[in-house]
Amino acid sequence: GYKLEVGHPPGAPFFMLTANFFTQFVSDPSLVARMVNYMSALMSAACIMFLFWSITHLVKKLVVSDEKKITAGQFVIVIGSGLVGALVYTFSDTFWFSAVESEVYAYSSLFTAVVFWLILKWEGVADQPHSDRWIILIAYLTGLSIGVHSLNLLCLPAIVLIYYYKKNPTANLKGSLLALTVSAVLVAAVLYGVVPGVVKVGGWFELLFVNGMNMPFNTGVIVYIIMLMVIIIWSVYESYTDRSRKRMNLSFLITVAILGIPFYGYGVSSVIIGLLILGGLSIYLFSKNSNNTYRINARTMNTALLSILMMIVGYSSYALIMIRSTANPPMDQNSPEDVFTLGEYLGREQYGTRPLFYGQTYSSRVTLDVKGDYCEPRQKEEKTKYIRKVKQSPEEKDKYLEIHARTDYEYAQNMLFPRMYSSSYADEYKQWMDIKGHNVPYNQ
Repeated sequence: GYKLEVGHPPGAPFFMLTANFFTQFVSDPSLVARMVNYMSALMSAACIMFLFWSITHLVKKLVVSDEKKITAGQFVIVIGSGLVGALVYTFSDTFWFSAVESEVYAYSSLFTAVVFWLILKWEGVADQPHSDRWIILIAYLTGLSIGVHSLNLLCLPAIVLIYYYKKNPTANLKGSLLALTVSAVLVAAVLYGVVPGVVKVGGWFELLFVNGMNMPFNTGVIVYIIMLMVIIIWSVYESYTDRSRKRMNLSFLITVAILGIPFYGYGVSSVIIGLLILGGLSIYLFSKNSNNTYRINARTMNTALLSILMMIVGYSSYALIMIRSTANPPMDQNSPEDVFTLGEYLGREQYGTRPLFYGQTYSSRVTLDVKGDYCEPRQKEEKTKYIRKVKQSPEEKDKYLEIHARTDYEYAQNMLFPRMYSSSYADEYKQWMDIKGHNVPYNQ
């Protein structure tokens, strides 16, 4: 934060900016660390304040029937509950020690507390004409929080449930489960859609303009950013005026596509998945309810588009990573100077992959394919990456070179939730678990 250096993936640019602001208040470099510690302490204190307000809001709804006639007993219950809940969290080990260290977790806790408090503020004025402004503010803070830590996204399920219960006073278990499913889709859309999608589509534009049109580096990214802003603003305008349902739905679909939200994965498969998702979304947008009204009204779409716009504005703090990496600071991990290296940086690709849900164990063997008189290990779809071509002379055109990123193999033996998956630690696994083991025949 002090020198705005590029730390480990996926980075924390907004945390860096805030920490740098606090370090401006000291002239002695030996006091820099203390100032960032002060920042964590202040963020944690603010987190407790918002937690207190959230608890008192919820308890008040439970025990107070008329806010104009609060009895002394009700006042004690409301304030006492807030104090007990806030102080218990204050002195818990996890929170206390994150409050006294120069790390992102205190800041992330503050974002979580503020966002949850904001949805309670919305809940109090949900029936008023301008209540959606709270939803849009939540989206903006969510975008900013990505530049601190992605932990804040876990607040989305609670936000969706509060929204559902407020809009549906006769809520039931089925509706609650559906709301949780929608919240999971929202988390996935942000974490696996917006965050990598903007960089991915920006990379497509960059290749088109640099490799395809022989233009300088970053031309495609600049064009993409301009187009992205123009398309989102057009979508907001169409949903605000509500003059043409076809134009409104079309602008919404183009916005989702240019953000890269549906293009999950790599290569041709990501394009196919994206087209299928866009097709399903278009069918839903143009479908109608039994009363001949569209499933998503103009106000809801306008709020969603404004929320997307504000989230992108908050997420734009990641431009700091590319700007500072271009300056080549002393710490410049992964050197994310262009849109492709930024994608690798955001994707934490230096850490490799782990079979968290399904995959090989430490004793699994690579699947072999017979090729004539020899066997060849079976590989998964290879991922490629693009790097800048080193010029031999200033007259050469800028160009990106496609290179092989890594090789992943398919394994013959797989299982759900493998926890001992690395063959590098086979001896340690056997020692820890006292595994005797025996030979098992298999078809490799």
